Amino acid sequence: MKDTNASHNLWHSFCIHPGLRFAEQNDDEKIILAVRAHPISQIHWFLNSFFFVICMVILNVFLPSVLNIGQLFFINFFGVAIIVSYVWLNVLAWHFNVGIITDQRILDVDFHTILYKEVTTAMLSKVEDVTAKTGGFFASFADYGNVFVQTAGSEANIEFMNIPRPSETAKIINSLLNKKQP
Repeated sequence: MKDTNASHNLWHSFCIHPGLRFAEQNDDEKIILAVRAHPISQIHWFLNSFFFVICMVILNVFLPSVLNIGQLFFINFFGVAIIVSYVWLNVLAWHFNVGIITDQRILDVDFHTILYKEVTTAMLSKVEDVTAKTGGFFASFADYGNVFVQTAGSEANIEFMNIPRPSETAKIINSLLNKKQP
C-alpha cells in the first residue's frame, strides 16, 4: 500500500498508517487506515450555524427598539449559547465518528451523543464483501462516498458514511482480505 499522505494530524479525514492507538488495540495490531466523514459533507451544519448568526445580527438590529437592555442581553446570551453548542456537538460528532482498519479487524466507532457511543467490530476473517458507493455531484467532485463491509453470519455489518476516497478504502480492505486468505 502506498502512503499518499505525507503528514497526518488529528483533523485529517483519511489517514494511512496514522501512528495512533485506540483503547482495545492488541499489542501486535497495526492501524492501516483511519477515516472519518469528508469535511465537505459537513457543510450543512456549518451553513445552518452561519444562518443562525445572521438571524441573531438581524434580531439585534430590530429588537433594541422593543426590548430593554436586560432582555436583549438574555436573548443574546442564550442565542449564542445555542449556536456554540450546536457547532461544538457537530464538531464532536464529526471528529469521533471514525472508521479504523487494522491488519486484524475493522472497527466503526459511532458517537451518537456525548453519553452514548457504539463500536462495531468485524474480524477480517469474517468479512465477506466490501462495497464502495459514490453518488451525486458534490460526492463525485470531492471524491467522497460510503463504504459498506458485509460480514458473515450474525455479525454486524459496518458502514463508513461520507468518507473520502471510498474506492481506495475498499481497495485497502480487499488487499488486507487477500493477505489473510491462504
